[in-house]
Amino acid sequence: MGGPPDQEAGLGVGAVAQRLGVAASTLRTWDRRYGIGPSRRSSGSHRRYAPADVARLEIMQRLILEGAPPGEAARVALEAPPAGSPAPRAHGAGGNRIPVGEQPGTARSTEVRGLARAAMALDAPAMARAVRSALERDGVVRAWDGLFVPVLDGIGRKHAATGDCVDVEHLLSGVLLECLAEVPPPASPLNTRPVLLACAPEEQHSLPVYALAAALSEAGVAVRLLGARVPPRALASAIRRSGPCAVFVWSQIAETGDPGWLDDLPRARPAVRLVIGGPGWAGDRLPEAVRVVASLPEAVAELESASGSS
Repeated sequence: MGGPPDQEAGLGVGAVAQRLGVAASTLRTWDRRYGIGPSRRSSGSHRRYAPADVARLEIMQRLILEGAPPGEAARVALEAPPAGSPAPRAHGAGGNRIPVGEQPGTARSTEVRGLARAAMALDAPAMARAVRSALERDGVVRAWDGLFVPVLDGIGRKHAATGDCVDVEHLLSGVLLECLAEVPPPASPLNTRPVLLACAPEEQHSLPVYALAAALSEAGVAVRLLGARVPPRALASAIRRSGPCAVFVWSQIAETGDPGWLDDLPRARPAVRLVIGGPGWAGDRLPEAVRVVASLPEAVAELESASGSS
């Protein structure tokens, strides 16, 4: 209608990113992975988003915020009716909500939503009250799997969809770390030789290790928590100094999951059980002696078993 040719061709990635409130890199990832991208080209052959393309992206973003996996959200958006028809929409979406994916009407769902609301409000005292109440009532493992993980996963999905909530995740993680650290060590531990807990070299996601330390303490297992970004040399030194019955190493991301250095850890006597967890490890290159656990209950059971034989 008389506008500049590029404007008539559609919107660039930066303009669409600003409109949706997401990073331009997120739009490029959605285009590359799911085929939900610009369908027009400007006079200079730059790819441009038509109104229908933007409408599909808005549908996809809404569905992700409501808890749908990105691939499924993209499929629904690509199959959406033409502009002017009612758009697919999940119930309960909100720009200031965390998609926690809990079944409505249950006591646990109410608790999860309450912690999510406190997190979005950056209300640290309310978060701490909810976390301490769950730990006291349910214990570490049940509180972790039933309350903390759903909220953390929801924050992660919201961040993936919008690029937002870094502050929310950091504050909630800090509250969780503080509350988990309050779980007292056992007065009469099962093990005479401690369990060492550490993150892989350069791995900064230490919250799961703190949760494991608290769960083991609750189970009567004495631990030594080394925390984030533990170099192989430091872990080897700790093994020699403390003579542990077991060593657990966590890797959250692929960049920290190269297991090549695990074979170089000291072969102490009596033997040390080496256990690893986390989605970062390269599973096709693990040493034969390593035991892999896939959940907090499994990690607790494996390390409790090692402690009983120490």
